[in-house]
Amino acid sequence: MRYRLEYALAWVLLKLVGVLPRPLARGAGITLAWTVYLLHGKLRRVGMRNLELAFPEKSARERGAILRGVFTSLGRQVAEVCLFPRYTRENVTKTVVYEGFENFERALARGKGVLFLTAHLGAWELSAFAHSLYGYPLIIVMRPLDNPYLDRLARDFRTMHGNKVVDKDFARGLIRAMRKGETVGVLMDTNTIASQGVFVDFFGIAASTASGIARVALKTDAAVVPGFTIWDPVLAKYRLRFDPALKLLRTGNTKVDVMENTALYTKIIEEYVRRYPDQWLWVHRRWKTRPQGEKGLY
Repeated sequence: MRYRLEYALAWVLLKLVGVLPRPLARGAGITLAWTVYLLHGKLRRVGMRNLELAFPEKSARERGAILRGVFTSLGRQVAEVCLFPRYTRENVTKTVVYEGFENFERALARGKGVLFLTAHLGAWELSAFAHSLYGYPLIIVMRPLDNPYLDRLARDFRTMHGNKVVDKDFARGLIRAMRKGETVGVLMDTNTIASQGVFVDFFGIAASTASGIARVALKTDAAVVPGFTIWDPVLAKYRLRFDPALKLLRTGNTKVDVMENTALYTKIIEEYVRRYPDQWLWVHRRWKTRPQGEKGLY
């Protein structure tokens, strides 16, 4: 019953916000996100704890301002998702513009596949959606949502214009995709259980991190291209930014190579989060899994 109710509420939200003009839709999304911020004490506590861990030099007031900015960012993205059915290749430029597209184009031309390294930063849902509208559909790696109705709805929205969705544990499928020269988007900034990842530094704290991108890149020689969709208040648009492909580190020791490359990818994400702290998902318990024998941080 709860799953059906959640789905019904999400469907109503999509329909109501989706018919509004873009400025009003964004305002509605931000209002909803701020309502969640005010009512959901657990999310606030997790966010403030994460910010305390990442930015011990900042005051509580500064951290609070960052966290409120996060909910504004989330609300803006909620509005964009509601507007997905109205976007076309002709009008998407009013919302998302490329920056550094030549870096992606150069990586794609190698013919060995592209691993799109990204994170829950800015408008991550808009990244793959806009990229597909521009004519470059990709494969999205995602964990199925607990609510099967919302999971189906999310998949329908994400695949409107040619994108495909695969389970995050579908490693063989990713390798095949690379060998076909396809593009795969992976969000690799979330906590993972120790048996499925490696511990690398994130803001100077050991963070259990999925090592799939490193393993696939090492096996296929695919290009790993950092890409993030960041809100630009001056443009009043999102910039879908592609950086140059990262150089794959190879020492001949697979275990070391997986660790070092995963650490490099995590460092790139940290650099972006430091530049845009109010656009990253601080309410996720990123440091939940601890090295054996280490006390929990939450």
